[in-house]
Amino acid sequence: MTANWIDNQKNLMLFSGRAHPELAEQVAKELDVRVTPQTARDFANGEIFVRFEESVRGSDAFVLQSHPAPLNTWVMEQLIMIDALKRGSAKRITAILPFYPYARQDKKHRGREPISARLIADLLKTAGADRIITVDLHTDQIQGFFDGPVDHMHAQGQLAEYIRGNYGTENIAVVSPDSGRVRVAEKWADTLGGAPLAFIHKTRDPLVPNQVKSNRVVGDVDGHTCILIDDMIDTGGTIAGAVKILKEAGAGDVIIAATHGVLSDPAAERLAACGAKEVIVTNTLPIDESKKFPTLTVLSIAPLLARTIKEVFENGSVTSLFNGNA
Repeated sequence: MTANWIDNQKNLMLFSGRAHPELAEQVAKELDVRVTPQTARDFANGEIFVRFEESVRGSDAFVLQSHPAPLNTWVMEQLIMIDALKRGSAKRITAILPFYPYARQDKKHRGREPISARLIADLLKTAGADRIITVDLHTDQIQGFFDGPVDHMHAQGQLAEYIRGNYGTENIAVVSPDSGRVRVAEKWADTLGGAPLAFIHKTRDPLVPNQVKSNRVVGDVDGHTCILIDDMIDTGGTIAGAVKILKEAGAGDVIIAATHGVLSDPAAERLAACGAKEVIVTNTLPIDESKKFPTLTVLSIAPLLARTIKEVFENGSVTSLFNGNA
């Protein structure tokens, strides 16, 4: 009997939605691959059409889509891309969401509210995603919403390295904008040589979105260079208010470090005028010229995403990227 042998070697293919093609190109360059060519267009009534120009059969497909405004359009486009790959017989489909949409709706605050973060996970699974890669979820519990592997990456190392290189670790304090992110602040403090911790006590009206009243600082910040951390900056109200409170408490320079620069209006104006020496974000979301201001620094998340894709593709250890602490 003659055996017919088939070369079944895995083939990595990278796909990009239209929301943030610059990030996809950066990731492709890091991986030394190219973004797979595709046709994508909108019909007159808003429907989205996607077709890939090369065979995807048997591929290990990575679908990268960022989710800026209009967020719902880009969610739908990524779902359609995943469906096209599934129907094209891709072997494994990994959805890469540098910024996880609807992450703030991760639980019910009151009756008759949705848990939209879970809905996004269900949609991705139904479309055909086998795995998710994302960066700095609003809450860790969202990982459990997806019925499959979730690689939850952290930009803290990259942000902290930048701060260490530009501001050192002497006389700094790590500040959480609220009590809910104190545990994240503790990890930051360890990374920055055991810096002291503080947090802003604040109140929020559940009936009014994007409005927070910052009250007072809990912890000693007098004379310290404060590293004010958060996962995302949307309208900038929380962070701008926190900077004001820190300054009133005697803080020296205030450096804002966040992973996701949503920067909805009027965030740019607020951040430019809030008194922070520098605002550091990553490019998990595209930041166009209208959102930029003199004290804004944008770091590329592409190296982290590329290393993660490489480990997933080669069946390596994603946890090893964080010294086993992810």
